[in-house]
Amino acid sequence: MSLGYNRPLYLLPFDHRHSYLTGMFHASPPLTIGQRQAVIASKRVIYDGFRQALMCGVPSDFAGILVDEEFGADILLNASSNGYVTALSTEKSGSDEFEFEYGEAFAQHIEIFQPTFAKALVRFNPEGDAALNERQTRRLKRLSDYCRGARQKFMFELLVPPTNAQLDRVGGADRYERHLRPALMLDTIRTLQESGVEPDIWKVEGLHSPDDCERVVEMARHDGRDEVGCIVLGHGADEEKVKSWLQIAASVDGFIGFAVGRTTFWNPIADLLAKKVTREQAASRIAQRFGDWAGIFERANRSQSNVV
Repeated sequence: MSLGYNRPLYLLPFDHRHSYLTGMFHASPPLTIGQRQAVIASKRVIYDGFRQALMCGVPSDFAGILVDEEFGADILLNASSNGYVTALSTEKSGSDEFEFEYGEAFAQHIEIFQPTFAKALVRFNPEGDAALNERQTRRLKRLSDYCRGARQKFMFELLVPPTNAQLDRVGGADRYERHLRPALMLDTIRTLQESGVEPDIWKVEGLHSPDDCERVVEMARHDGRDEVGCIVLGHGADEEKVKSWLQIAASVDGFIGFAVGRTTFWNPIADLLAKKVTREQAASRIAQRFGDWAGIFERANRSQSNVV
């Protein structure tokens, strides 16, 4: 199977576990049966919103979901049976270090669901803890090698958190985001590629200029990786910031879509749990917001195509 994925991809991620439990349900493991059922039910509302968005015009050929096995197993199976793009998280939630959620059995769990993508969320700063980076790289190469051998597509979600020294060097978080993180992302992608980690899609934090997006695509695709795609993630940012990231990414060839989760579903689900809205209203709000992202991305993408 050739490396890469270059079709449009509009992803609704709701594989959140640790942050979802603590932030939305104010709970932590071990969960009671009632708590577990409530989390599963809330994710079904998000999935209903996704399906409603497809009925309202989001292209079903391009749309997909990213969800976890723990609370979304039935959703994954249903989505696959309906022909939707699916992505399954493989990482242990709530850990700053990439580890497999199911340890040595990671491959068997992927094979149960046969998702379009096996996804790994990784925090990796090339100027950070060298031993940590080495441990993560070894595990990621195992996942990458498995995916290549099993003809399984691989999605890499890259976060580059700053070190204290980096924040001091550039003068704070905003300057880090604009002036240092883009270069660190390039270093990270190159380092992982040189170590044998070969994603089909890089899922990356939003960037503030088309030039930075172009450099990310160039790095992701260099040395014959011509079909590798990039998508921009929402990172729980506010609506205006997400809109800006989508517009910038859509203007660059090689950015094929987005993955915006918390900014899409968090408020509707919180209002549902607070009994401020009905289940149907929450799903409709999720559908509308997901449709908004797709429309913003497509309009920016068409505008760029017309310029070219």
